[in-house]
Amino acid sequence: MIDSLIILARFVHYAAATALFGVSLFPLYAYVASEPERLGRWRAGLLLVTAVAALLSGLFWFVFSAANMAGSLSDLADIEILWAVVRDTGFGVVWTARLFLVVVIILVIGMHQFQKARLSWNLVLVILAAVFLASLAGTGHAQVEEGGASIVHVLSDAAHLLAAGAWLGGLVPLAYILAYLTKTSRDAGPMNQILLRFSGMGYLAVATLLGSGFVNSWFLVGSVSNLIGTPYGQVLLIKLVLFAGMVALAAANRLWLVPLMSSLSSSLEATIYQHRLRNHLFGEQALGVMVLLIVSVLGTMRPAIGQ
Repeated sequence: MIDSLIILARFVHYAAATALFGVSLFPLYAYVASEPERLGRWRAGLLLVTAVAALLSGLFWFVFSAANMAGSLSDLADIEILWAVVRDTGFGVVWTARLFLVVVIILVIGMHQFQKARLSWNLVLVILAAVFLASLAGTGHAQVEEGGASIVHVLSDAAHLLAAGAWLGGLVPLAYILAYLTKTSRDAGPMNQILLRFSGMGYLAVATLLGSGFVNSWFLVGSVSNLIGTPYGQVLLIKLVLFAGMVALAAANRLWLVPLMSSLSSSLEATIYQHRLRNHLFGEQALGVMVLLIVSVLGTMRPAIGQ
């Protein structure tokens, strides 16, 4: 029962932290000029929602994990047990710092909720969100190694998390902007420019995911036989298949739909292909949600290495 609750809390927290970083990063690369005011207000509201979701899911993750260490949820009624988890475990120390950080993020977002977003505000928020997301590397399997190997694994895991956040989190405002511009403008130029910039970021994100994923697999899986013959490896294979599907949809967008939309002269044809692009983006998001669920499950499983 507690394991299922931990997986659920992990899933919501990963989704919220990923969206928080990707949505905050989006305007730094997506626009030539400043962000449109209406889109900025929408994005600020979304950031506040994701930050609150990250705080609440983080609290539940901590409580369920502490209960798992203590033996049951009822044991947490003893304040000494809860304090011992916070004070005497690496998980408790890291988690206390992360919860404090997300409270700071909520305050920063709230201070600027009704103000026009400025570059300096976006930069501060991106840095805070990046630290918050990357710090998840300090709560997982990367803590198993010691010495230099532990540092390499933590850094690789942090890079993996940030690349995933930039891509998956960026899909949320991208889909919203596609729907918004489709309704308000017949000029496909601005949307095509945003798509091209998102694709440029996507190339870097995918390359980082592949490189850091290989390093993480080396530490956690170790061999092809472990990948195929252990429960951890088999669940990881499902994640890789979902990731391949996301890459295929992204490649179709960049290499087929976006160039085709740029060359169309008929507004009717452009609308048809914009709907196809929107379906592809929703497909990427759906696969991304399933990837996050798989990651939440993998975090509770024994790594394949050494089995």
